[in-house]
Amino acid sequence: MKIKLIVLTIILGLNSVFANPPVKKRVLVYTKNGEGYVHKNIAASVEALKKIGEANNLIVDVSDDPSVMTIDNLAKYSCLIFSNTNNEIFNSEEQRQAFAAYIHRGGSFVGIHSTSGSERSWPWFTAMIGGRFKKHPAFQSFEIKVINPNHPSTSMLPEKWIKEDECYYMDELNPNIQVLLAADLRTVKDSEKAVYPGRIFGDYFPLAWHHEFEGARVFYTALGHDSKDYVDPIYIQHLTGGILWALGENPKEENSKKSRK
Repeated sequence: MKIKLIVLTIILGLNSVFANPPVKKRVLVYTKNGEGYVHKNIAASVEALKKIGEANNLIVDVSDDPSVMTIDNLAKYSCLIFSNTNNEIFNSEEQRQAFAAYIHRGGSFVGIHSTSGSERSWPWFTAMIGGRFKKHPAFQSFEIKVINPNHPSTSMLPEKWIKEDECYYMDELNPNIQVLLAADLRTVKDSEKAVYPGRIFGDYFPLAWHHEFEGARVFYTALGHDSKDYVDPIYIQHLTGGILWALGENPKEENSKKSRK
């Protein structure tokens, strides 16, 4: 009798799961660019983010239209992913306030590459993302040091990651950010490096971080300039880990550092 009851319980449980599958979370990929430089990687980044969504049970909406920035519309999203946005990306104060309200309601945010160059005259946005783009040397190969190897966006990386990218220098860094990756400036070729960033951070400069900001979980990576990044398995894992962390769906950070090659 006990065995029959156990079997019946299992069957009923399975029926419940199949009848009520987990609700998919919805995310918005936003790609608006204002007047100025527009990255050629946007289409590739969108396709990659769609695939990340498919692999992680997410519904992915895509838009470059600022009219999506309303309180009611943003309420349906579990995460806003700004992919290579740049310069002025909102058309009105109402849109800015709708975005801020989303953050204050405990939303989650992911910024990719040039997103740190968005809304440069809005200090709140800079504090939210964690810093503001200032300049970068030429696209090149350089070494990236993993500062926190226990985060989902970095746990797959070697201790020293050699990558081709734009090494972003930023200012107005929020002191609350938790740095994940940093460029080893000793490996960056830049004739103006002494002018900025100079020795502000010694031999390193932050490239990726996370923090909690006014109720929201925020992840930012300065990496991802090249369209080829968005088919690179390592970069995709880095990006996926950041998105899942922002959504609160990542495995818990490990307490001990993994062994690395």
